[in-house]
Amino acid sequence: MKYLILFLGICLFSCNQDKKNVVADYKTNEVEKVQTQEPAISLEVHDFNGIEKYLSFSDEKTYVVNFWATWCGPCVKELPYFEKLGATYQSDNVEVILISLDFPKQYESKLKPFIVEKKLQSKVVLLNDVDSNSWIPKVDENWSGAIPATLIYNKEKRQFYEQSFTYEELETELKHFLN
Repeated sequence: MKYLILFLGICLFSCNQDKKNVVADYKTNEVEKVQTQEPAISLEVHDFNGIEKYLSFSDEKTYVVNFWATWCGPCVKELPYFEKLGATYQSDNVEVILISLDFPKQYESKLKPFIVEKKLQSKVVLLNDVDSNSWIPKVDENWSGAIPATLIYNKEKRQFYEQSFTYEELETELKHFLN
């Protein structure tokens, strides 16, 4: 009986050890796969105080700031227009900034893969501030909080839009700031 208990103890101990190695190897392999398949993305996450600077630069550029989220169908539909606008007018000192209102718990699982999949080149900044009643009127006093919403501004002019855009509409509005 002593030998049977000893034998079972040795088997259980050695089986547990093997399982731990397999799990450790699996986790190591999984991490390596993730790192090689997707580029590392670092995103700035701010409360509204950190976002305010993106709404008030006073240099020679014209800024197009879009408030959006991956869960907002109209937002996702118009994102390529902002990307095209940024690429087309980059030499005209235009910068597109995409301020994501995605949920913090979904940054890793939804937002980062979305940025990679859509190959977003514009600066993406995350707004993580639950006190929307205080910061929404600071963006624009008439904003209801609905998205998509866009702010276009430079040191001379500022205009807020609570709407979706086609590329042509977006370009037309931008040209008012460039002339």
